Amino acid sequence: MKGKGLTVSDAKEATEGIRLQKVLSQAGIASRRAAEQMIVDGRIEVNGRLVTELGTRVFPDRDQIRVDGSRIPPPRRHVYLVVNKPRGVVSTMDDPQGRATLEEFQPRNTRLFHVGRLDTETDGLILMTNDGEFANRMSHPAHEVPKTYLAEVEGIVTEKEVQRLLKGLTLEDGFIRADAAKVVNRVDGPPRSLLRITIHSGRNRIVRRMCDAIAHPVRELSRISIGPVRLGRLPVGESRELTREELGELFDMVGL
Repeated sequence: MKGKGLTVSDAKEATEGIRLQKVLSQAGIASRRAAEQMIVDGRIEVNGRLVTELGTRVFPDRDQIRVDGSRIPPPRRHVYLVVNKPRGVVSTMDDPQGRATLEEFQPRNTRLFHVGRLDTETDGLILMTNDGEFANRMSHPAHEVPKTYLAEVEGIVTEKEVQRLLKGLTLEDGFIRADAAKVVNRVDGPPRSLLRITIHSGRNRIVRRMCDAIAHPVRELSRISIGPVRLGRLPVGESRELTREELGELFDMVGL
């Protein structure tokens, strides 16, 4: 009589772990046979230790597995979305004023929340998830996940003003400096500049306030990356799942 309970194999995996080659195959790294060759070739690390034994068993939920140095995140129990937020959408799940919110990006039958915020008039990359620990760590200033923006500003930004952004400014809520800043383009008539700015601060409207401080107010602002995650060609108002590589790098950055 066949039952639907745990098999002997299931019970062994629960207590002793899963064969490493099976984990790699399930993660989409390679076929099980190809994964075995990768193990033998010394390309796999588990918890910082090089593994070459085909009998190695792991617990993918808690063991850190790397292939050629790249982190393989644990099996997904949560949803991790990249959203290209349109301008005019509020970074909340509901709004008493009736404005458009991130609620429209909720998958069916799944309750997500946003990781950090973008002000209403800023478009671009925002992450959504139902993984509370991941969201908390991504938002915590201790982890300093870099975020890159494209800012169209008024006037012609000089190299001296770029250096001010890089050396740091004192705003009303304290000192801030850009991790990277560069003028991408300058246009005459009316004069304006396109700046690419990378920061790791999550302070409110920080890019706009930095540009105000060098007397070049922002006309339009877009966030184009968070750590290894890039907006790329994702259309405005669309979403996609984080890739395995992106999620693995983010897990490393926030200590998961």
